[in-house]
Amino acid sequence: MSAARIHPTAIVAPDAELGDGVEVGPGAIIGPQVSVGANAVIGPRAILERNVRLAAGCRIGVGSVLGGDPQDLKFKGEETWVEVGANTVIRDYTTVNRGTTQSYKTTIGAGCLLMSYVHLGHDCHVGDGVILSNLVQLAGHVHIDERATVGGMTGIHQFVHVGAYAFLGGFSKIAKDVPPYCKADGNPAQLYGLNVIGLRRNGFTEEALDALKDAYRLFFRSSYNVSQALDHAAAELPAGPEVERFVAFIKGSERGVML
Repeated sequence: MSAARIHPTAIVAPDAELGDGVEVGPGAIIGPQVSVGANAVIGPRAILERNVRLAAGCRIGVGSVLGGDPQDLKFKGEETWVEVGANTVIRDYTTVNRGTTQSYKTTIGAGCLLMSYVHLGHDCHVGDGVILSNLVQLAGHVHIDERATVGGMTGIHQFVHVGAYAFLGGFSKIAKDVPPYCKADGNPAQLYGLNVIGLRRNGFTEEALDALKDAYRLFFRSSYNVSQALDHAAAELPAGPEVERFVAFIKGSERGVML
């Protein structure tokens, strides 16, 4: 482990904390109340504006801005944060705004990949292992659970919840909640079955896939509406953690699930 390596043209606030092995590129700016974990790399002209907690091993691309003020007219300068988990890669010209008093932070999990020109609005919460492709735009208060993948140039409406292991096609307009394990695509988007390929790649068993297929058919391919399907789920669906999570997500949806 070695001390941080800071390019002579970079600007680092006196109270910023840089872990061992951190690299800060030419023209980068690290503002007040920022902590950067060991072996992180801050690219040229990247800005950690203020109140950012970056875990070890993260890589921030050229020109990205983390910790800017939330774009919310109700924001009055409260102390809020951006938090990023270990080994997450944020590529060029991405923006991540701080939270508001709704949750006081915007969070990105560990092992994520945010490609170029992504935007995360205030109070977004992104789980571990999420992939956001080029030009994905998240409005405020969006939740994306672990291992979901979002295709390029997709826009996600305020307060939408995207479930774990979901796959959203590129150029989509996401205005409703997307259940875990599902595929969605289009403008406006609709569901297109389970993300079977992605689930297999992530080690889901065939037994779990069969159970999820039963759940998907009950909710989205039967004569029941969503409320009726919830009433029948306990009696008609096989037990298992994947099905339980699928049903709980739909039951707890506040915006309503995509059909």
